[in-house]
Amino acid sequence: MSLPNDPTEKIIIALDGMNPDEVLSFISKLPNLRWVKIGLELFLSSGPDFLKRLHDMGFKIFLDLKFHDIPVTMASACSQAAKTGAEFISVHACAGSKALFEANNVAIQSAIDEGFPPPTLLAVTVLTSWSSESFERELGIKQPLDNRVLSLVNLAVESGIGGCVCSPLEVNLVRSIYKTPFEIITPGIRLRSNPIGDQSRIMSPSEAIKAGASKLVIGRPITLAREPVEAFNQFIKEIELA
Repeated sequence: MSLPNDPTEKIIIALDGMNPDEVLSFISKLPNLRWVKIGLELFLSSGPDFLKRLHDMGFKIFLDLKFHDIPVTMASACSQAAKTGAEFISVHACAGSKALFEANNVAIQSAIDEGFPPPTLLAVTVLTSWSSESFERELGIKQPLDNRVLSLVNLAVESGIGGCVCSPLEVNLVRSIYKTPFEIITPGIRLRSNPIGDQSRIMSPSEAIKAGASKLVIGRPITLAREPVEAFNQFIKEIELA
């Protein structure tokens, strides 16, 4: 049994790019793993039954499908997602207050009806693949990224959402306003020796935790490492430094 301040509770492994058999093989190598993230690719290839299997194995699940639709559709989707037992479910903050409010309420009730604890919906703010330059050039939005993130977090909080997803560069700003238990989940986490990949706004694990992140989403630096166990333990050590 892990405690909230246990560093293993701070890491969510993104199981992107794997099929179900590869996932089972991978997670068997990490006995201290607590949290896994199921994204679009794995969910579409494996379905909700695989989530149940992972849940029954004792893993906590971040179902990262980033729902973004009209209110009635988003609420229905979150209702189904909550029935999987996932602890975290991602939705796009820019879906608007009505969609966020209805999705959150329906997800809570659906989980309770299935005998699961209520999930926490996480409002996705600005993806870590965006830079300030590309954000303005491609979307025509001149608002600074940190201001944009904060405005979306404000919208989510006012709609009853219990957490957000943002880059580590915005964590300190968000945490200065929204204290625990508000969940701040951040991808874009790299050790100094890791390649950046397609992330634009990144930070080290210890820096992100010190800034106020609740949990860190880490994928390729661990899943594609030559020695995944060693890589996982390196991230744990970094978190302990915080």
